[in-house]
Amino acid sequence: MSVKVVENEKELEDAFSVRRTVFIDEQNVPAEEEIDQHEDESVHFVSYQKGVSIAAGRFRVVDGYGKVERICVLKEARKTGAGKAIMNEIEAYALEKGIDKLKLNAQTHAIPFYAGLGYEVASEEFLDAGIPHKTMIKKI
Repeated sequence: MSVKVVENEKELEDAFSVRRTVFIDEQNVPAEEEIDQHEDESVHFVSYQKGVSIAAGRFRVVDGYGKVERICVLKEARKTGAGKAIMNEIEAYALEKGIDKLKLNAQTHAIPFYAGLGYEVASEEFLDAGIPHKTMIKKI
């Protein structure tokens, strides 16, 4: 398994393909909410296994925080370490850019995953795209 910063249109399409499968097809998030106005200002990440994209995420800076967004892993690749690998790569990228405070909005079912990576809940529950979330933060 490899994780990389997206560098070209094919890799970006691979990342979007994973996001569409997980968020739009599985979770019924409206397409116009999933692919949004922040795509161009974000740094995208994609993970491959045997040449096939299996996980994705994006990163951008918002209000002094590194904002981790759109973390997703295809169903058949879950529990393989792909999510942790994407998160590790995003955190390394943030540190490289001098950013040591990260924030993300976790779907409530994923809170244990992020907590295991050192993130702490920092908000009450709220709905995003009709899905319950909580904001989590981490100092790296």
